[in-house]
Amino acid sequence: MRRRELIALGSAVVWPRAALTREPGKIYRIGWLGPLTGVPAEFRDALREFGWIEGKTVVFEVRQAEGRREQLPDLATDLVRSNVDIIVAQAPAGIRAPKQATTTIPFVMAFWGGPDLVHSGIVASHARPGGNITGIQMLLFALNAKRLDLLHQAVPSARKIAVLVPDRAPGNEVQLPPVRHVARERGLELQIVDVRENGGYEGAFDAIVKIGAHALLVMDSPDFARDRKLIIELAARQRVPAMLFADGSAREGALIGYSVTRAELYRMTARFVEVILKGAKPADLPVEQPTKFVLGINLKTAKELGNTIPPALLAYAD
Repeated sequence: MRRRELIALGSAVVWPRAALTREPGKIYRIGWLGPLTGVPAEFRDALREFGWIEGKTVVFEVRQAEGRREQLPDLATDLVRSNVDIIVAQAPAGIRAPKQATTTIPFVMAFWGGPDLVHSGIVASHARPGGNITGIQMLLFALNAKRLDLLHQAVPSARKIAVLVPDRAPGNEVQLPPVRHVARERGLELQIVDVRENGGYEGAFDAIVKIGAHALLVMDSPDFARDRKLIIELAARQRVPAMLFADGSAREGALIGYSVTRAELYRMTARFVEVILKGAKPADLPVEQPTKFVLGINLKTAKELGNTIPPALLAYAD
């Protein structure tokens, strides 16, 4: 598989050179804080690759909000009180919560997709975070802009693009300016479709058809990652070419998908956990950003939609 670089996102993490060792006989407690789900299998597998065996050298304390993000601060506080050795937190809301709950327990971001970490006050700098936080930043703004560009290449006749967002929350709104910039450069008309505003996915897709959208860009969101199969099904039913962000979206039926693989992201996360549990300080571990992404195109879907993918884009696909 060929993996394509999006942009130069910074140097890779410089891991500590000093010998790091785990404490003999200790079972380390990893706190997992997520807005939707528990510990992914990919993360467990990656930890096992590094020699951490669940039940023998590590155990998990899981707190998940099950979509109720307002519960994250209380869940983070509960994790801190449970005296875990490290916290792994997902999504901006989940990452802000432990930052407010503790300044001493190390925690790893998996993954920050909001505004710049420094401007948001999460870290002092990308190279030297300076506190008890480090991890992975996804740069969703650049990624979503790239996705719109690729969608336009896949469906060059499309002039009106629907952009699916879960709601008008600030975290979703801040992802839109780079997408709008690409739209202006390409002469595209964007129509923002809010799932919550339209009463759910069925209503949102009715709105997409009503506005006469020629294609659909699905913004990066934990909700959409969870519900992507339904989104793909509705896009097929309404015959709307769709670009999704989740790993494997094209394989599942979307016209096109552009993402880093989940396995790679969680391996990166596990590597941070590995060195921190062995004694490295988050303050000294630069924030890491994935640089290689997979482009998938579903030719069966393209045929069903009557869409011919340009040869140059096919050559670019993994």
